[in-house]
Amino acid sequence: MAKFTFRLATLLRLREAARDERRAELGQAYRADEIVARREEQLAEEFVGLQHQARCAAAPGTLDVDRLVDAGRYDLLLRSQREELRRQRQAVQAEIERRRLALVEADRQVRVLEKLRERQHDRHLQAESLREVKQLDETASRCRSTEEDP
Repeated sequence: MAKFTFRLATLLRLREAARDERRAELGQAYRADEIVARREEQLAEEFVGLQHQARCAAAPGTLDVDRLVDAGRYDLLLRSQREELRRQRQAVQAEIERRRLALVEADRQVRVLEKLRERQHDRHLQAESLREVKQLDETASRCRSTEEDP
């Protein structure tokens, strides 16, 4: 039986490598999203702490104006950082979607070649089977003709 060789095996390996690369890139984008999300959580915690400090500074008794002004400035800083993180998160989400679509396309290209390889392999098996049947038929007819000759 002749061995089956897929003529596009090199292309299939290249497409599989490209798919694996897209998968790794998507993983990097997800990690970037996690980093931004963690930073957002940290900012939220800082914001809660700042609000607590501001309430303490504004409590009845002596009023620490400098502390209140500093808290107000820090509040503005935290808000601007939070807004910047939101923008970054949106950009990262868009990049995740772009990379996810690239991975879907790369995976589709690999599956197309895999299906082609399977179909060609099936045709090869059928052709080999047909060849074997022909050989058996030929051998059987030779055997019959030699039995009938004496």
